[in-house]
Amino acid sequence: MTRRCGGIPSSWTRHERCGAAATVVALALVYLVWGSTYLGIHFALESFSPLGLGAVRFLIAGFVFYGWLRWRGHAAPTGLQWRNVAITAMLLLGAANTLVAYAQQTVDSGLAAVTVASMPLWAALFAGMYGTWPHRRDVLGLVIGFSGVVLLNVGGELRASPLGALALLGAPLAWAFGSVWSRRQDMPAPLVNTAAQMVVAGVVLTALAVATGTWPNEMPTRKAGLALAYLIVFGSIIAFSAYVWLLQHVRPALATSYAYVNPPIALLLGALLAGERITTLDYVASGITLAGVALLLTRKTA
Repeated sequence: MTRRCGGIPSSWTRHERCGAAATVVALALVYLVWGSTYLGIHFALESFSPLGLGAVRFLIAGFVFYGWLRWRGHAAPTGLQWRNVAITAMLLLGAANTLVAYAQQTVDSGLAAVTVASMPLWAALFAGMYGTWPHRRDVLGLVIGFSGVVLLNVGGELRASPLGALALLGAPLAWAFGSVWSRRQDMPAPLVNTAAQMVVAGVVLTALAVATGTWPNEMPTRKAGLALAYLIVFGSIIAFSAYVWLLQHVRPALATSYAYVNPPIALLLGALLAGERITTLDYVASGITLAGVALLLTRKTA
C-alpha cells in the first residue's frame, strides 16, 4: 500500500504528498510561533535591552544548533556561503529583529506585528530589482497596504512614538531585502543556514551590546527568563528553520504569507495576556494593511 503524508490526496505522487505535508507543517510553525514571539519579546524586555536580548537569544540558539548539526555530520558552509550567510543574518536577525525589539519598548506587541506585516509589500518592490516587477493586482495590493501603514503612523500609538514607528518601518525593509537577496545567493542547506545565521548574528550583537554597555549583567526575572527560553527554542531554532526551508522550497508569496496571519495572533495574545489596548483607528488601519498584503499574496502565480 502506498504511504500517505499528512492526509494529502492519494492521487498525488509520494514526493508531492510529502512535500505538501512538509509545507503545511512549516507554515503552521511560522504562523503560530512567530505570531506569539511578539508577546515573548514584550515579556523578555522586562530584563533585557533590545541589543542584549538579540545577543543572548541568537548566541545561545546559534552555537547550540550549529554544534548539534556539525556533530550530526552536516557539512559546514563554504567561505562564499559564510559571506552570504553573514549578510543575510545581519539584515534578518541583526537589523530586523533588533529594530522590532527596540520598537516594542514603546509600542504594543500586537501593533508592532501589524506594522511588520508590511514586509511582503517591500519584498514585492525589491523583487523588481531582479526583474520580477509587480503585477497590476500586486500594485493595487501595494497601494492599499501602504495606505494602512501610513494611517497607522499618522494616528494612534505610533504617532506618539516616532522612534518606535521608524524602527517598525525599518524592520520589514531589512527583512524583505534580506529574504529577496538571499534567494539568489549560494547558501548552505536550510538547517545549517539557520544555525549559521544565528551564530553570526549572536556574535555581532554580543560585540555591540558589550561595546554599548547593554549586555545583561543581572539575572532576569522569571517571566523574562521563560520568555527568552521560548524565543530561543521556538522562535529562533524551530520557526526560523521552518522559514528558511520555505524560502528555498516554495514561492516567495507563500513563504511570506505569515505576514497577515501573525498580526491577529499577536493582537489576541497581547490583549489577553498583556492587557494591551488597541484603538479603533489602529484596528481600521490594521485591517487596511492586512487587506493589501492578502491581495498581494493570494494572487495566483505561474
